[in-house]
Amino acid sequence: MSYHLDMESDFQPLVTIAIPTYNRAHLYLRDAIIGALGQSYSNLEIIVSDNCSTDNTEQLVKEFTDPRLRYIRQSVNIGANNNFNFCLEQAQGEYFHLFLDDDQIDPDFIETCVVAAGSQPDTGIIRTGTRIIDGTGRVLMERRNEAAGLSMTDFLLAWFNNKITLYVCSTLFNTRHLRTIGGLGSKHDLFQDAMAEIRLAAHYGRVDVADVKAGFRVHNENMGSSAKVIHWCEDSLDLLDILCEVVPDNDKEMIRREGKQFLCRMNYQYTLALSSFLDKVSTYIAVGKMFDFAYPLLRFIHEKEIRPRLRVWKSRLIAS
Repeated sequence: MSYHLDMESDFQPLVTIAIPTYNRAHLYLRDAIIGALGQSYSNLEIIVSDNCSTDNTEQLVKEFTDPRLRYIRQSVNIGANNNFNFCLEQAQGEYFHLFLDDDQIDPDFIETCVVAAGSQPDTGIIRTGTRIIDGTGRVLMERRNEAAGLSMTDFLLAWFNNKITLYVCSTLFNTRHLRTIGGLGSKHDLFQDAMAEIRLAAHYGRVDVADVKAGFRVHNENMGSSAKVIHWCEDSLDLLDILCEVVPDNDKEMIRREGKQFLCRMNYQYTLALSSFLDKVSTYIAVGKMFDFAYPLLRFIHEKEIRPRLRVWKSRLIAS
């Protein structure tokens, strides 16, 4: 579907694109700034909040002379989530896009979202479809956002069944409403984006765009680690409570059951990345207990650990 603004007659609210960054001058930051400045929608302010980087971030940003770009350097590292909320405090736009410095947005991402909001400018969030990319930008998967018209319950079930995604890269927030709910935050600041999206969608509504217009980058720096798996579980359980709060009473039990299974499997997936065999075994068991083994552990191990090895062994036998 094509979206286009008549730049002379249509209302063009100011949109803030916030790029919080730390020591990414050698990787993706330049591309992120180019992606923000290259938007087809022009009424933008772009904030780069440097979390006291020790590399040449400041020099890189100052290579860009576009007056819409504002660079702020923190005097000390205030932590990633505090930097996110600092960006929100600084934002002057009616809409707010948290553009993590390793993600991507298409040139018409902002225009597409603003047009889609149309006569519903007070909506909590506008969402598009998402592509998953690797460290080199290669597309691993694309998932359209087929959530238009779904109730809150069906929206969550679609997420549990991997029919839609919840990524901040493909979300445009209503700035005022995001501030009203207290910005971004969770116990361990791991699921803070999903919590904010769910709260805003439930209380202020959402606009869904089917087209894929943003990319979430998967690489070693944002994968789960052994130190974080249990923290992911704790944030997941807090998120589950929020999910149950935002659906009708007669759907709460089903959402808790389905959500627990979905989040249990997700945290098994984080455990899968652990390198130490003993750490992996103990963490699998700990995750299972936290979610009452809602997704059977042996089933997951068979799917993700045993079956792939059997395929490799079989292919080797055939080759020999």
